[in-house]
Amino acid sequence: MAKQKQKVDANIKKAQCEKGIVLLLTGDGKGKSSSAFGMVMRSLGYGHKVGIIQFIKGEQLSGEEVFIRDFHPEIPFFQMGTGFTWDTQDRSSDIAAAKTTWQQAEKLLKDPDIQLLILDELTYMVAYDYLDEEQILKAISERPAEQSVVITGRGGGKKLRDLADTVSEVKDIKHAFRAGIQARQGVDL
Repeated sequence: MAKQKQKVDANIKKAQCEKGIVLLLTGDGKGKSSSAFGMVMRSLGYGHKVGIIQFIKGEQLSGEEVFIRDFHPEIPFFQMGTGFTWDTQDRSSDIAAAKTTWQQAEKLLKDPDIQLLILDELTYMVAYDYLDEEQILKAISERPAEQSVVITGRGGGKKLRDLADTVSEVKDIKHAFRAGIQARQGVDL
């Protein structure tokens, strides 16, 4: 343990740069959005100002939406509101909704008071070509230096991975849904 402590202490000493980061939570497993909302709670615990933009979600009520609306109405919170893009079967409408949602994200990406911004399920907007990838990368790159951004969703592409300071992949090993178990409030919703 003494050697382990030396390694950890040396790495902590090397980390001298203090700035906001871009964190990409991706992969085919469950828990990407849940992890992002854990960071929301962590930030709120320190009194930080947080913003939340949810792409795809918003048609079905979620626990995070209830919590934010009931206990933290001061948090800028915007949902695309279409539900899953494969449910709508209306590409033009989905693109229009994505662009409207992205306008809200761009405002928060320019706000120096926002210390943590969640861009939940943004990767789908890139993968389905609903939003211009270069515009997204530019806006994230030009955000205030102290602002951290958490992006969730499957995939996201090489450019988004390259831009991110931290990339974590959630792997699907087993999922209750495949065993016929319904999504559960407080766990899945």
